[in-house]
Amino acid sequence: MQRDFLIDGNVMKVVVGLGNPGSRYEGTRHNVGFEIVDYLAAAPGVGPFRSRFQALVAEGQEGDEPYLLVKPETFMNLSGRSVRQLVDFYKLPIEHLLIICDDINLPLGKLRIRSKGSHGGQNGLRNIQEQLGTQEYARLRVGIGSPGEIDAADFVLSRFRPGERPVIDEAIRTAGDAALCWMRQGIEACMNRYNAAADASEKPKKTPRTEPPTPTSEMT
Repeated sequence: MQRDFLIDGNVMKVVVGLGNPGSRYEGTRHNVGFEIVDYLAAAPGVGPFRSRFQALVAEGQEGDEPYLLVKPETFMNLSGRSVRQLVDFYKLPIEHLLIICDDINLPLGKLRIRSKGSHGGQNGLRNIQEQLGTQEYARLRVGIGSPGEIDAADFVLSRFRPGERPVIDEAIRTAGDAALCWMRQGIEACMNRYNAAADASEKPKKTPRTEPPTPTSEMT
């Protein structure tokens, strides 16, 4: 049974943070999307997470507009399964979907918001694109630093060093604010405000992404 994307007559928006499920991966670089969704979920009026659509889903309210906060319980490279189920069930317009994920091509703590685009080698975005059949969904990427000489798959599953943690904590708060801006004012306002802020401090370095494809049974 499908359900309309209206809740109590209001248009719903959906924020999906990407990561890997389970305590083994808590605090890893690849789980920044989960941390941002948890930050948003700590706001007053947000309900508890419940297991639905192969994900943990919480309902919230921003003004008169309802929204869902989503953490897929699949591994990163199967994130699209959960997103596709949710989009199909609610008949959700793609412009009401925001995906939040990590990015090894952005400096630590830097944000980049786009209304559409390629997956850029990020395996969660890759699977979402495959499942939805489109690149035209909003995404908010958070820089987790460059792996350098470290294998990319090992790097994204590592935890932030103590000196990096304050930077990423601030980025999580800023990304949460950016997600709220997207809900309230739309993607253009969100890009204008938060991309401009990132560019003012430091332009992202363009380095080739080296994250390898991963087996569907694994986490990256």
